[in-house]
Amino acid sequence: MLAGGCQQKTAVVEKLPPANFNGPLVQAPPPPPVEQTPKPVPARPPVTPEVKKPTAPLTGIPKDWAPGGRANDWKWIVIHHSATPAGGAKAFDKMHKQKGWDELGYHFVIGNGTDTGDGQVEVGPRWTKQKHGAHAKTPDNQFNERGIGICLVGNFDTERPTRAQVAALNRLVGFLMKTYHVSPTQVLGHEDTGRATDCPGKFMDVASVRRAAGQVAGMGREEPMARTAGAGGEMLLDRK
Repeated sequence: MLAGGCQQKTAVVEKLPPANFNGPLVQAPPPPPVEQTPKPVPARPPVTPEVKKPTAPLTGIPKDWAPGGRANDWKWIVIHHSATPAGGAKAFDKMHKQKGWDELGYHFVIGNGTDTGDGQVEVGPRWTKQKHGAHAKTPDNQFNERGIGICLVGNFDTERPTRAQVAALNRLVGFLMKTYHVSPTQVLGHEDTGRATDCPGKFMDVASVRRAAGQVAGMGREEPMARTAGAGGEMLLDRK
């Protein structure tokens, strides 16, 4: 019995699977990630934005010829004579206020050696404030709104402007043309605005001023504009 019993147990054991001493297959956890310290990036120097400097149109120009702040949208330069033998910005300002105007109607006055120096350029308050003029009234008022008024002291129906006045006028007009992009054809005598006047007088050659001022501004030569006939004294006309 025992033998038979042992034989049966042996048969059972023989049917068992072979022993595995390697243990269960267990996957090891992945190693923790290694933190990489980024390499320091060298700081770049700050970039300074390029600032475009305005080009000075002419050298040696008085500071008050180029007022600070925003400029008016100037399109015309209108030349006048005072039709008086003497005067200056102060005297004309008084005359214009007596007419009920707010202040001197011109932007610039060029003296003839009477009230002010011969060829002296006086800057009016309208120019400092870049304010419209009161010197060349028309139905649409464009020559007041967008026209720079320059008055030379003297009556150029009977006499010529002085050399100093003409030189100062050419320099001033050349500066204004280049700075405010006014072409020579837009430099006018008062009579060229359509006003019934002979201002700035028969002895004021506006075409010559256009050419000389254009050369000062580096714009070359332009054909002169035709002058219109008219009559009247400049200071007695309603320019406002």
